[in-house]
Amino acid sequence: MKEKLNNLTINPFIFYTFLVIYLELINKIFILKNFINIGILYTIIFIIPIIIILTTITKIFNNKTNKIIMFITTTFIVIYYEVQLIFFNLFSIPFSFSTLGLANQALDFTNIIKDAILGSLPLFIALLLPLIILIIIHKKIDLNKYNKYTLISLFSMCIITYLSTYLTLLPNKEKHHSSYKLYYNVDAPESIINRFGLLTYLKIDISRQIFGFQAELILNNNVETTPEEITFEKNELELDFTTPSDNETINQLNNYFSNSSGTYQNEYTGMFKGKNLIFILAEGFNEIAVDENRTPTLYKLIHSGFDFTNFYSPEFLSTTGGEFQATTGLLPTQEILSIWKNDLPQLPYAIGNAFSNLGYRAQAYHNWTYSYYKRQYTMPSLGFENYIGCKNGLEQEMNCGWLTKDTDMVNVTTPKYLNQEGNFVTYYITLSGHAEYSQYHNVAKIHMDTVNDLPYSDIVKYYLASQVELDKMLELLIQKLEESGELDDTVIALVGDHYPYTLSTEEINEVSKYEKDGTIEVNHSNFIIWNSEMKKPIIIDKVGSQIDVLPTLLNLFGIDYDSRLIVGKDILSDNEGLAIFSNFSWVTDYGTYYSQANKFVLKDGKKLENEAEYINRINQQVSNSFSISKMIMETNYYNYIVKK
Repeated sequence: MKEKLNNLTINPFIFYTFLVIYLELINKIFILKNFINIGILYTIIFIIPIIIILTTITKIFNNKTNKIIMFITTTFIVIYYEVQLIFFNLFSIPFSFSTLGLANQALDFTNIIKDAILGSLPLFIALLLPLIILIIIHKKIDLNKYNKYTLISLFSMCIITYLSTYLTLLPNKEKHHSSYKLYYNVDAPESIINRFGLLTYLKIDISRQIFGFQAELILNNNVETTPEEITFEKNELELDFTTPSDNETINQLNNYFSNSSGTYQNEYTGMFKGKNLIFILAEGFNEIAVDENRTPTLYKLIHSGFDFTNFYSPEFLSTTGGEFQATTGLLPTQEILSIWKNDLPQLPYAIGNAFSNLGYRAQAYHNWTYSYYKRQYTMPSLGFENYIGCKNGLEQEMNCGWLTKDTDMVNVTTPKYLNQEGNFVTYYITLSGHAEYSQYHNVAKIHMDTVNDLPYSDIVKYYLASQVELDKMLELLIQKLEESGELDDTVIALVGDHYPYTLSTEEINEVSKYEKDGTIEVNHSNFIIWNSEMKKPIIIDKVGSQIDVLPTLLNLFGIDYDSRLIVGKDILSDNEGLAIFSNFSWVTDYGTYYSQANKFVLKDGKKLENEAEYINRINQQVSNSFSISKMIMETNYYNYIVKK
């Protein structure tokens, strides 16, 4: 018996089957946390030809070469799953090869990467298990070269199984987010992985990077809300959508926008016309940071200005995704952000351009490396030619170590734009609220006396302390504006770049006023629009999100723009609110849709005559929003239509 066991050999097909199925199960159960669905069946069907290919290439050459190939393929696959684990923990979205242009800096914070690994160490080790097993049993695997007839048979089987997979895509192929649509027409990485598995997503991702990909654009079927008595004009311009272009994508956009309807102006249109604007992208800011005693200035601005009670800051690829949403009104995917940073398409409606076109002095400041996320290129594209950060001037006036105080940034920069001729628009990107939230957070340590007595875990206390610095920054900013006599003539707008995603949902719920889920409600936050002349708060209950920030500000300042060309919408308009998340989930004024579970939860007190029809309509709108954002960026559409 012992001799038989010693002579036992394992076919590579068996090992690869174990390798792939094991890793896919780990991914589905512990990372996506969505195991029981039709995706299990699709994943198995689509990995069969992959396993046959792996087996074939491991049996072509001599034993030694085949062994090297097996170790290389196994190592690559394991590393790919590890990268996906770390990337998903950091950014809540899957890694795509379109991110490579961003990852050199997006993953530059070694401490955060370390924490992402340590925070999921059991999973990290579990994903290494197949490689460890291969090292132990590699002598038992039969790696002798197959004869040509066996190889031909395997090759034929691979083709047959590969072609057979497409038959499974045909049922309900026209249904939104069907398997067919996901495979061919929709750019929804998490949904694709959930349906087909990570290895099939890898194949789709590589194919789309090499051959290009155009997401499907469904002709607008949104329900337009028309006031009973039309007293306001629409935020639309007279644009020529009729002249054909040599670019078919531009023709599709022209057709779509010509059949779309813009949002109506409203009682708040032009409310701040002629005033200055200070716009703040606040690092890691979330509503759990706001407290009447601990952060009195934040509390004051939220509850004495525009108070958006159903606002979300959806997490898209960390700070750079939040910045893109808030300043352009478009949705960011990994590919869209790559286009933005590398191709620099024109963005005439972007916040800096929109105001500088009216003669405003535009300047931007960041108390960290000025070139981080390629901002030396993207800031001018947003309209901020006068952009100063660390290593291009700010380090000469303040400490630029890690981490820096937001109050220091305000102290040294306000003299550059206050008490000067003409209006100004100033953009601040803060840093003090950045992770890691621990005893090594030198800014948080300064404010720990404000949180020491709170009944929360240490990581939560350090986070809250870091946000006290943001409050101090706002307090100082208001003081500087008052001293210069420009407070009444200046609007302060603030939005978080993303929720503090290095905190677990359980840790966030230590502070939250209600139980938050880890998909949608962790993103629920505040959007501040405040001016000292506002006599009482204006409460807005409609759903809104970061992509709505730009059009809302444009409308308030009475700036002419075409609301059809921006995915986000003025929150103060009468159209239905919509918040879109990176995994195609969404929230509207009627309810919440969880895309991975295909589950819709109606809000209390709301009714829908046809829930299925409503879900399908919003799903199409969400899909279009991603498609339009990409098509605008890749064709430089704004440049085309503005010239027209």
